Amino acid sequence: MTGLDSSANAQGGSLARARVSRPAPTIYDIAELAGVNPSTVSRALSKPGRISAKTEKLIQDAAKTLNYRVNPMARALPTGKTNTLGLIIADITNPMFFEVVRGAERAAALGGYTLILAESQESGEREAEAAERVAPSVDGLILVTTRLADEQIRELSELRPLVVINRRVDGVDAIVPELEPGIEQALDHLAELGHRSIAFLSGPGNSWMSAARWGELLGRAVERGMTIVEIGPGIPTLDGGREAISRVVASGVTAVVAYNDLMAIGLLRAAQEKGLSVPGRLSIVGFDDIFGSDFTSPPLTTIRTPLGLVGELAVRRALDLIDDEAPLAGRLSTPPLATELVVRGSTGPSTA
Repeated sequence: MTGLDSSANAQGGSLARARVSRPAPTIYDIAELAGVNPSTVSRALSKPGRISAKTEKLIQDAAKTLNYRVNPMARALPTGKTNTLGLIIADITNPMFFEVVRGAERAAALGGYTLILAESQESGEREAEAAERVAPSVDGLILVTTRLADEQIRELSELRPLVVINRRVDGVDAIVPELEPGIEQALDHLAELGHRSIAFLSGPGNSWMSAARWGELLGRAVERGMTIVEIGPGIPTLDGGREAISRVVASGVTAVVAYNDLMAIGLLRAAQEKGLSVPGRLSIVGFDDIFGSDFTSPPLTTIRTPLGLVGELAVRRALDLIDDEAPLAGRLSTPPLATELVVRGSTGPSTA
């Protein structure tokens, strides 16, 4: 062995010993550096916002200096908590979920929690399997546009603190946007453009939100002297919108409100492929205002949903349930979850 080899091996051995001998920092190390009690460090790291902002910053700075990392499994041993939440969504490829997940992540991080994401691929059976896998290792569950039956959801809520998004189930906490403002604005907009016959391009047959949107549209369209038909159910994707074009044309309507933006965009593309001008022959309105809804030609008129706020409030409510706290008065309705119309180029005067 050469001297160089010996030197390199000696250096490598020193580094290895240093890595092995250096213990991971603990809350006691943080407490000593920050000059506070270990119990204060524990509260600051497990439940941010429960101590003064000045002390919390002091502790966070000390933790950063020491390169402290929370071990959720170690924390779970004495407390029974993992500080994780399971977020189960219907379709990870649907941009509608981007802002929901971002809002949820923002609130989870603020509360000292980590999100575990699972996908059901629009299948109630797969959603049940995902919930069964995830539930034992998380402190709470959030279901986004769930396809489970009401009874299945109630059974899950008995196993873990549970919040559902875009669905109402008796006895289960829910975060549901206010549909009325955006739908009324959309119908008023179409009426002002001269549209008297419209269609609702519905989503999956087991979608609570699709039925809720149809119910709101049906009653309010009739109030305005408009005729309205439901076309569907359909899959909530680009293909779902594209496949509906023949029925839309056969219905003779001049305007369509789609269950979501993806279906609206699919319908728009199919109409253009058939030589039908949008908005000349057909005006199209989407729902949710997903990322990219203004990238189409023409840009899509849509009913915006405050998706980020929906995700944020769902996590906040889940954390309340985990801590066994009732929501503060008005907490979940401030700011309001009102939908609103965003007018772009896919709607125009009726030519009928």
